[in-house]
Amino acid sequence: MLRRLVLALALPAVLVAVWWAASEGSTNVYWPPLRTIVAAFPDVWTAERLRGDLLPSLLRLTAGYGVAAVVGVALGTLVGSRRRVRALCEPVLEFLRAVPPPVLVPVIMLFAGIGDTMKIAVIAGGCVWPVLLNTAEGVRAVDPVLAETARSYGITGLTRLREVVLRSASPQIFAGLRQALSIGIILMVISEMFAASNGLGFTIVQFQRGFALPDMWTGILLLGLLGFLLSLLFRLAERRVLGWYHGLREAGRRSP
Repeated sequence: MLRRLVLALALPAVLVAVWWAASEGSTNVYWPPLRTIVAAFPDVWTAERLRGDLLPSLLRLTAGYGVAAVVGVALGTLVGSRRRVRALCEPVLEFLRAVPPPVLVPVIMLFAGIGDTMKIAVIAGGCVWPVLLNTAEGVRAVDPVLAETARSYGITGLTRLREVVLRSASPQIFAGLRQALSIGIILMVISEMFAASNGLGFTIVQFQRGFALPDMWTGILLLGLLGFLLSLLFRLAERRVLGWYHGLREAGRRSP
């Protein structure tokens, strides 16, 4: 465990050290020394600002990501398990997947306004595709022998869906959820740059417009730390839910 933690932190520590050394003594207003950015961090991101900007961003991300996870798994299961549905929906899904979600922000604003609904819709609209497509592929790849065995034992309906289909597809579902998490963070920031009054994206843009560049850099650092922590939490959840899968892989590696 300790070795894994050291390996995980080694590269970030090296990159921070390189950044610190490369920026030390910099007089470029756009590239302040890392020492200046770190010193400004506690003054900028007070408890009040965290409640006013970080918390709303996290709530929007959670809502949009949750909607995308539910819709993506549901539609992916339907598309993956029904050949006719897949043939009917595949061209439309490929078309919609190719449209970058940030391009749809002005369109979504026309229908959802400029409030939290718009931001949640943007996040959900971008996050749903990796979840949907990975779920569909995972459902399609369910072992036919396993499916037939379950049918022979009378395992049907919701029990079959939960214990056979979704369980077999869960590694790919979590792969889609992992991809969606990084996309969600990006879209959270982008959506808050349009007609917002709070949030991390809004605050970073305000710092940039006010030429408070060290403060702007602290916002970027906070986003990086947020992404790292969310990725760590996701990995812990994945390890817990897919413990059986990782156990099988470890056993496969150890077997001669």
